[in-house]
Amino acid sequence: MRALVTGGTKGIGLATVGRLIEEGYLVTALYHRDEAAAEAAKKRYPAAEFLRADVANAGEMQAVFARFPSLDALVLNAGVPLFGQVQDISFETYRSVMDTNFGGVFLGAKYGIPKMLEKGGAIVAVSSVWGETGGSCESIYSATKGAVQSFIKALAKELAPAMITANCVSPGVVETEMNAHLSAGERAALEEEIPLGRYARPEEVAEAIVFLIESRYITGQILPVNGGFHI
Repeated sequence: MRALVTGGTKGIGLATVGRLIEEGYLVTALYHRDEAAAEAAKKRYPAAEFLRADVANAGEMQAVFARFPSLDALVLNAGVPLFGQVQDISFETYRSVMDTNFGGVFLGAKYGIPKMLEKGGAIVAVSSVWGETGGSCESIYSATKGAVQSFIKALAKELAPAMITANCVSPGVVETEMNAHLSAGERAALEEEIPLGRYARPEEVAEAIVFLIESRYITGQILPVNGGFHI
């Protein structure tokens, strides 16, 4: 079995690489620029293959998928945050975040689906609770994650005849670099809003991703992994 994970050298992506290896998958993980993180990931999971590629670049993504005769699982995790009020965000920044967070999911599906058509497979995209509810001062980020959810729902209907499932996980607040900017006060305030009283661990989101990959009769669903933050 072969799996590909985008954004696979940190946080949720790296935890997913580890879980897939445990399940017996041959794993290829993509990363964009952070060579230090890639080197650390290679040392942690020497059984995985780590490739540098920009998920927003069609040519680079096409070249990555051309390496594989077939694919069983595709985890579309790569994404970047964006904080700020709409009037302060440039069009160039908007386009860059949209191209990565949603464009990367589109390109991964575009080039990954043909590798699954013969025998079926599973696609799991990583969205966010803000894709469901919207986040103040994260409007563009929220829009990209909402787009991912709508795309996956439609894709599930499109791909069902080929026995390819398509689902999303929708994490709440996770212990990753994306949330490292929060102050102690902001962190405490968020934790008070989470019924389970803490942030998720990347490994807990990875468990949900692998669950969806292995579940052959679940498709078109948004699986919240948020500790009760949004019900």
